[in-house]
Amino acid sequence: MAPEIRLLLVDALNLVRRVYAAQPGSHGPGRALEGRESSVRSLSRALAECAPTHVAAVFDGDGSTWRHRLFPGYKSGRRPMPEALRQALPTYREAFAEVGVAGLEQPATEADDVIATLAVKVAAAGGRATILATDKGYLQLLSDAIAVRDHFRRMDLDAAAVRERFGVGPGRLLDLLALTGDSTSSIPGVPGVGAKTAAKLLETHDSLEAVLAAANSSGAGDPRATGALLTPKLAERLVTHADSARLARRLVELETDLELGVNLRQLRWSP
Repeated sequence: MAPEIRLLLVDALNLVRRVYAAQPGSHGPGRALEGRESSVRSLSRALAECAPTHVAAVFDGDGSTWRHRLFPGYKSGRRPMPEALRQALPTYREAFAEVGVAGLEQPATEADDVIATLAVKVAAAGGRATILATDKGYLQLLSDAIAVRDHFRRMDLDAAAVRERFGVGPGRLLDLLALTGDSTSSIPGVPGVGAKTAAKLLETHDSLEAVLAAANSSGAGDPRATGALLTPKLAERLVTHADSARLARRLVELETDLELGVNLRQLRWSP
């Protein structure tokens, strides 16, 4: 019987930028160097804690992605990466390789989609994948075979943690973010709909499309769609911004079927 594959997928920039931000001092080559050494130590701790058979540090690829083309305002509100850190990134990748961690990136492709594709493919093949990241977008992938680990809190996030934070389980997270939008990526949803309202709407109506259908029915006077939560004002807002909600859902949904040209043999890790 072949040994189980345990793939550790590191969102490299998520790790690097968190570690870099914790370094004291002003931006510059010295801080970038300290950040690199601290990132390697942090990565080494993750390897010890997760004990993977395979590992990859996945970086964002250069160039405009399909999300930017679909919605030009995508991530427009994010602070740019400090220039010293940007210039030092190739040395981070080299330092990761020195501890046996392969670096991956695809042109004009976000690390999130590469990670999602690899995780889903390994899970489908009977292996297990652990995603090392603090980005809530990965929580949509949670399953018995795919874990999301908050490295800085040293804990794996599960469906109960998602429900406690958002009021819905992983299966409804995309629909919730479609309604609320995602401010971290400058993605608008339905104005005035927060996480609590979105969770209650989804608890009642199950999916984004069902919520939007109920809003339309409410406007037409259908008694099946009436209720204390779905007020005429909220229903009107949902109908008015339905296209925005559908766009938000498309933007936050991760790609899981990319053609990467990556062989697992390239990602094997030996302690």
